[in-house]
Amino acid sequence: MDYFFIITILIALSATFGYINVRFLKFPNSIGLMVITILFTLAIFALSYFDTRLLDAEKFMINQINFKSVLLDIMLSFLLFAGALHTNFEQLKIQRWPVLVFSTLGVLISTFLVGTTMFFILKWLGLDVNYIFCLLFGALISPTDPIAVLGILKKAGVPKKLETKIVGESLFNDGIGVVVFLTLFQIASFGNQNIEVSDVLKLFGQEVIGGIALGLLLGWVTYRLLKSIDDYDIEVIITLATVMVGTAIAQKLHLSAPLAMVAAGLFVGNDTVRANAMSDTTETYVDKFWELIDILLNTILFVLIGMEMLVLVFEGNYIIAGLLAIPVILICRYASLMMPINFFKKKLDFVPYTNLIMTWGGLRGGISIALALGLTQEMHRDLFLVITYIVVIFSIIVQGLTVGKLVERLEKLPNKNL
Repeated sequence: MDYFFIITILIALSATFGYINVRFLKFPNSIGLMVITILFTLAIFALSYFDTRLLDAEKFMINQINFKSVLLDIMLSFLLFAGALHTNFEQLKIQRWPVLVFSTLGVLISTFLVGTTMFFILKWLGLDVNYIFCLLFGALISPTDPIAVLGILKKAGVPKKLETKIVGESLFNDGIGVVVFLTLFQIASFGNQNIEVSDVLKLFGQEVIGGIALGLLLGWVTYRLLKSIDDYDIEVIITLATVMVGTAIAQKLHLSAPLAMVAAGLFVGNDTVRANAMSDTTETYVDKFWELIDILLNTILFVLIGMEMLVLVFEGNYIIAGLLAIPVILICRYASLMMPINFFKKKLDFVPYTNLIMTWGGLRGGISIALALGLTQEMHRDLFLVITYIVVIFSIIVQGLTVGKLVERLEKLPNKNL
């Protein structure tokens, strides 16, 4: 099965499921697409009791797709650049310190809390899993997914100041989370004796600082190129080249491509650069082009997430562990945000119930699944993949559908910074 045929099937399914959602369900696209794809996959499972050909064909197609590589190495750069391009830069600049702390310290605290708690839960369930592997799960599930967050918060009615915190955190913390995951992955693969603190700091500095520096350089070069001409066709292509060339350079130099694309998108998308480098026509075309890229890739991504059910190994204890992981992850996220919020709330104007909304609005998505798919069998890949999938489905469908109602209800309560 060649890649053109696979892409054709994915886009045809995305268009069909998207139409059904808009025409009948009227959910936010990411939620609707996942719900319909899961129902479609379950229907294929049911049909397989009579005829296995359709199930075999879908399994074969999914096995041809390296979900981890497709998302982390290709799609994520385009999606993060598009998200950063449309982020309110001025609000983000005001909220930069809490966003920075949420996306670094918050991820590290959550990784430790989730990993430690899951270690004891799995032991209680009779599953003997090394502590370092539980920390790996904590690292892959702690970052909130910007792709899921950006799509759903737009319709949730979250106050703009708080939306900036959640979106800003999700744009940066996936890059930080990937670096934390890679560090723990190396420790788990080679053992503590081969990893020194200096190696960890070097990896962190190279990936994070190097990635952001590359993104700012790409943003500046793009700005200079856009400023020197006035041709919206070529200017749109320049922004596309920025993402593709930047991603290739980041991968070659072992820098964080996601952080590079966030930095580049924020640089190009801020109001000063737009005013100095883009005409009104160019600005409209650039925005519309990246909105289309965002919608197309999001649609394909959530269809893929729904179809990934076919690679799961369902066992009773795995499902119980996944269900228990949902409240654990929510409680750990709430706890990891508590200290930063209490520290910054006196200096910045936080909306009431910030922690509660950020906890419920911090959705998990494709990034967590992609990282779980990257685990080896020795790291209990099948177990953590099932747990991750259950958490992601709950996060996107249940949390995504109710975050707007939560905000409405909290607005009617007395003001408290919880």
